[in-house]
Amino acid sequence: MEYIQLGRTGLRVSRLCLGTMNFGPVTTEQESFAIMDRALDSGIQFFDTANVYGWKTGEGVTERIIGRWLAQDKSRRQQVVVATKVFGRMGTGPNDRGLSARHILLACEESLRRLQTDYIDLYQMHHVDRDTPWEEIWQAMEILIRQGKVLYVGSSNFAAWHIVQANALAKERHLLGIVSEQSLYNLAQRTAELEVIPACQAQGIALIPWSPLAGGLLAGTSDPQGLARRANDRIRQAAQKHEAALARYEAFCKAMGLAPAKVALAWLLHRPGVTAPIIGPRTVEQLLSALDALSVQLDATQLAQLDEIWPGPGGPAPEAYAW
Repeated sequence: MEYIQLGRTGLRVSRLCLGTMNFGPVTTEQESFAIMDRALDSGIQFFDTANVYGWKTGEGVTERIIGRWLAQDKSRRQQVVVATKVFGRMGTGPNDRGLSARHILLACEESLRRLQTDYIDLYQMHHVDRDTPWEEIWQAMEILIRQGKVLYVGSSNFAAWHIVQANALAKERHLLGIVSEQSLYNLAQRTAELEVIPACQAQGIALIPWSPLAGGLLAGTSDPQGLARRANDRIRQAAQKHEAALARYEAFCKAMGLAPAKVALAWLLHRPGVTAPIIGPRTVEQLLSALDALSVQLDATQLAQLDEIWPGPGGPAPEAYAW
């Protein structure tokens, strides 16, 4: 396993991040434990979750599963970089969501309890909160950092200007600021190349792409996971929209002798600025398949062919649409 610095920090994380969104609603606790066991044995020590995962309001189902796994062996906590998120609704009250100081502080305490840990390595804002000023957000994060409950702060689903604005105000408070951004980024969805990725590179922020297979669109028609996902209306519509590109892509992968899912993941690992794509295996077998992507080498010609099949926005802004 290769390890890489998390943005401008000294923290090193595995090139693949284990996403846990399936733990609970799709994958049983026993199988989730097996996936985490195998991931750690394989060198993946970067685990990502969120307080809303499990999709039962306020219960934190997935965090609880991870907490019980960590509690099985106390040494695991020292090995694993735990990332979780705050923003989503965790109760029925008007203040049980968002990034108010009140919600951040209470949500962190609840995540710590569910995860059975004293600290969170990377505490991520799951979405931008347009109703809360950055002064309030950083005040809450500063309290958690001073208490030793949060080590690093990250963002997810932020626009480039949100990241820059947040870090400018963090600097005024002598804080490290945002060190990572989780963004939707894959072969079929490359909007992040316009502004988010250039902003991350300029600010020393780790890019952690989510949905590397575009919700199963890039998994291939011969892959059971890909076929199952294409039964979803949204993915089926995307498959129809990209029918020609998908045919060319699957022919390209067949010529390489590789599964489409592995090529899609390998492509991300070759992209400038990418730290660790998030993989979300439902089974141990899917985890092992994702690990194979680490050994896939794409040369300049192959990368150019993929650009032809899945063209991006034309590079960073403003050159992508102006001179």
